[in-house]
Amino acid sequence: MLSIPSFMSIASLYEIYLRRCFTAAGLLSQSIAVDDETTIHFWGPTSKSPNKACLVLIHGFGPMAIWQWRKQVQFFAPHFNVYVPDLVFFGGSTTRSSERSEKFQAAAVVKLVEKEVVADEESKKKKVHVIGTSYGGFVAYQVARMMGVERVGKVVIASSGVNMRKKDNLALLERAGLERIEDLMMPAKPQHFRKLMALSLSRRLHYLPDFFLADFINKLYSDNRKEKMELLKGVSLGREEALNISPLQQEVLIVWGEHDRIFPVQMARELREVIGKKASLEVIKDASHVPQIEKAAEFNNIILNFLKGCT
Repeated sequence: MLSIPSFMSIASLYEIYLRRCFTAAGLLSQSIAVDDETTIHFWGPTSKSPNKACLVLIHGFGPMAIWQWRKQVQFFAPHFNVYVPDLVFFGGSTTRSSERSEKFQAAAVVKLVEKEVVADEESKKKKVHVIGTSYGGFVAYQVARMMGVERVGKVVIASSGVNMRKKDNLALLERAGLERIEDLMMPAKPQHFRKLMALSLSRRLHYLPDFFLADFINKLYSDNRKEKMELLKGVSLGREEALNISPLQQEVLIVWGEHDRIFPVQMARELREVIGKKASLEVIKDASHVPQIEKAAEFNNIILNFLKGCT
């Protein structure tokens, strides 16, 4: 696929805007080697406040973090020390490891938290709160399990089928009209990107020309394409009909778009029953798979009310 020069690319120009939004929110782009094989790029506070709790935002599959959390960093930065990592093979995060599971992603986030987020003694006294959306919800669930209730305070799982079974995967492919999940989650053609948007957004975007979509495909889905395909195949969830998750000990908020067609809202209700007695559910009307974008103000206030009082 031919790429548009960056000075003519709407996607490239928008990414510049996104970076400026993160900088304006008081976050700095930085990278850290979390072990001998893995380097994580993340956005973190330029000046960490000892009076604020730490909040980690974990993005979903597809675009890197800045494309998914713009309205959240601007909202939450005054209340928390906000950290926004790029998961491995997204943005500037890389590894030489051959592991590709969501558990491996979570282990990298845990190492980042230990090395950077709670590196000083004052921060170690406070619990870290974690928010994950879609694929990032898979990772957030594992982070909460790995770090335990002593170190992770509250957990938000947004639009994330952590309770996904094989039948849910097959149903998603049927809704998409595709044979491979890779064609949906890593679109290489404008028609595949249209299918992803139709399932992810509550409003249809009928009139976007192919060249416009091709520009965004090139910007969002070209880097580390082989490795991202491997990540999709490495997800452990949805392989069997039996659930392979256990309840979390933390207080958990599940947030979902009413019209989500990637993970239908019935999965949210089932997840609330499975995830533990401390789980609650908020369903956002007129939103689909990305309520943090479509209904940002409502999404943000729901989460702030959930986290309030434990900072």
